[in-house]
Amino acid sequence: MNQALAHPVVTATEQQLRTDLAAAFRLAVRFGWHEGVGNHFSVAVSEDGRQFLMNPRWRHFSHISASNLTLLDAEDTQTMDRQDAPDETAWCIHGRIHALRPQARCVLHLHPPYATAVAGLADPQITPIDQNTARFFRRVAYDFGFEGMATSTAEGNRLAAALGDHNVMMMVNHGVLVAAPTVAEAFDQMYFLERACQTLVLALSTGKPLRVMSDEVAERTAQDWESYAPMQFAHFEEMKRLLDREEPDYAR
Repeated sequence: MNQALAHPVVTATEQQLRTDLAAAFRLAVRFGWHEGVGNHFSVAVSEDGRQFLMNPRWRHFSHISASNLTLLDAEDTQTMDRQDAPDETAWCIHGRIHALRPQARCVLHLHPPYATAVAGLADPQITPIDQNTARFFRRVAYDFGFEGMATSTAEGNRLAAALGDHNVMMMVNHGVLVAAPTVAEAFDQMYFLERACQTLVLALSTGKPLRVMSDEVAERTAQDWESYAPMQFAHFEEMKRLLDREEPDYAR
């Protein structure tokens, strides 16, 4: 094992990151975003972003707690030989993004129902038809290169390149990925991404024409969302208060 990862003492900063990421897993269950024992979240703990916490292999999100998150190093070539090796696709995606996109401190990858449905459309763009869909106007990366499950370094590098400096990526024929500076911001982005896609799917299901915003109005609305950035932290703190009351073991 990489000795740099043998943390005899967890710092207060790392403990907070553990607690926040564990909260995100539990909340994903409450919102129905999880899928079996797959999908994965991670958050960087080192300044360069290369050391990060991630969920252990094939553990249901409802059982994730702060203490059972795995500490990994994106540059450790022996990671998949470890007794506690992560899921291969999780390592491929998160390991390379943390290695190549240090600004992506927290990375959430899911296959939530509505966003995944949109990712399976011939045109997977999130059309601006309300405030939530307009939040993502011209602010989403689209990866069209799906060729099966991500299990290689080359595939991880390709996904990191497709993400670029975006915070949201529609993984066409696959699912979605959100990357943000904090767990709170990543959670809020995922929450509104799924809500936006739910609205779009429901509107499309009527079979009636969509009333699409003009580019000018959609851009203005997206900028309005950016001015509401502090709300993201309040949203996450309120959701953690719910967990503190009903599932306090998440923080252990």
